[in-house]
Amino acid sequence: MSETVVVAVDGGNTKTDLALVGADGRVVALVRGPSCSPHRIGAAGCVEVIGELLQTARERAGRELPRPAAAAVLVAGADLESEERELREHVQRRDWADEVEIGNDTLAVFRAGSDADFGVGVVCGAGINALGIAPDGGRARFPALGAITGDWGGGEDLGLSALGAAVRAGDGRGPATVLAELVPAHFALASPEDVALAVHHRKLAHVRLAELAPLVLEAAEGGDEAASALRDRLVREIVLLARAAATRALAGVDRFDVVLGGSLLSRSRALGDRATEAVRAEVAGAEPRVSTALPVAGSALVGLAMIGASNGAASVVREELALAGDADGTFEETRRAL
Repeated sequence: MSETVVVAVDGGNTKTDLALVGADGRVVALVRGPSCSPHRIGAAGCVEVIGELLQTARERAGRELPRPAAAAVLVAGADLESEERELREHVQRRDWADEVEIGNDTLAVFRAGSDADFGVGVVCGAGINALGIAPDGGRARFPALGAITGDWGGGEDLGLSALGAAVRAGDGRGPATVLAELVPAHFALASPEDVALAVHHRKLAHVRLAELAPLVLEAAEGGDEAASALRDRLVREIVLLARAAATRALAGVDRFDVVLGGSLLSRSRALGDRATEAVRAEVAGAEPRVSTALPVAGSALVGLAMIGASNGAASVVREELALAGDADGTFEETRRAL
């Protein structure tokens, strides 16, 4: 039998993972590149990034590969049906595979952590979003366009709020916080105001504020009041998204999986534990868990389902694309080299 390959893409707000996966679930190649979010670089820019990664993955495979049977392209920034249609048009012009599935990265998170046909996925990385999947296949989605659609959460919002708390601590409007020292030190600047001015004058990209998120979570675990308030607000937003998605998609369902994923949740065991406990306590019927596999594993499983791969492939994919834990309970790198 000739080799069968699927293309799996998880495109986030800060990075894009692309895997070539065989029908048995084994990873042929795995590469990482910059963000391909259409909100940041447009649909054409999105497929350009993916196309370059696909070429790199083919080269890294070390052998001639057949035309992929399927491609699952799940990206942040494909939040509206119109955005999915535009992205599909661009992908189809590239003719990457026999079949193509286009969707949001929330689906990748859910599939990475659950074999169920229905449930809820919540992604919390640079941004935040959720998806509810009903037993009949219906979807509960959110526009996820930022402040204009009432969104708060993820690394960029957490970092921006940390900067604000640091500035307020310095000028007397807010309580003292270790963030006043941690924020400028991270960017090698003298004060929180210097960081704010650097962002204002576009000497420091706004997106880099997401780098502050881990510092906030560490400070919160250390008992800092301002950082703890920000962490607790983030947990609350995760709960609200999970509950809203479940209410809209899973009314009448007694038990369902809620898969939590994304870089913030996967890198901080403490945040993941708090979010899991809060969802379990506040969302009736929820069985929450933090995914232990990269979201691109979920994209791979969508692609494998498209070609009718055996059920045994799921466990192989999740093992091949698992997050590797270290001694302090964080998850930062994959077991396979990117």
